[in-house]
Amino acid sequence: MSLIPAMPRIAAPLDTRARIETPEGIDLMLRPAGLVPRALAFAFDLLIRGMIMGSLFFILSLFDKFGMGVNALVLFLGTWWYQVLFEVLHDGRTPGKQIMGLRVVHDDGTPIGWTASLTRNLLRFVDMLPFGYGLGAISCLQHPLFKRLGDLAAGSLVIYSDTPIERPLLPKAAPLVPPFPLTLEEQRAVLSFAERQYSLSAERKQELAAILAQPLQISPDQAVAHLNGIARSLLGPT
Repeated sequence: MSLIPAMPRIAAPLDTRARIETPEGIDLMLRPAGLVPRALAFAFDLLIRGMIMGSLFFILSLFDKFGMGVNALVLFLGTWWYQVLFEVLHDGRTPGKQIMGLRVVHDDGTPIGWTASLTRNLLRFVDMLPFGYGLGAISCLQHPLFKRLGDLAAGSLVIYSDTPIERPLLPKAAPLVPPFPLTLEEQRAVLSFAERQYSLSAERKQELAAILAQPLQISPDQAVAHLNGIARSLLGPT
């Protein structure tokens, strides 16, 4: 006997996601970032880089020819290596990407490496043609995963850095085995009750527990404790 009523099947909503299967057979769902957040991230990086290089230029200009030589080196490093160093050494995130909650990875979801990062950033000058990132914007809008030309050549992907959702804590209870095997939906119902009960009033908690416990032939006064025990058994060691 099912613990919950049958629900009609609802078609999954359309969404822009990249499904990546790992060698272990686990599916990773990545959310590619579109043109607008990527443009804002680049603008933040351009502002930060400009402030750093401008401050260094002002300081180094006080040292005559030596300062001019160091300024040339700073200009080279800031132009060619700012993005690369942050992407490789900071989990695919430049300061601008971090502000916008983005990161760059390989197409298979693995962290970006030196070769791919260098390739995608060297090709920025192609993406900038004919002006204002024209080719890059067109490529980004046309590609299903919002890739610019540099990403296509490097095999890279800019995604949202989703924060892992922490599971609510279950009440302390001794694990109990249900009297019969539960379906996946029934297991979810028991776990959902155990996780949400702290936000419920005592009356509502007892009411829901009695409904879930009835097919299990558990008395209403012991329903909450038994369901918490079953939830602990389903969740396993934590």
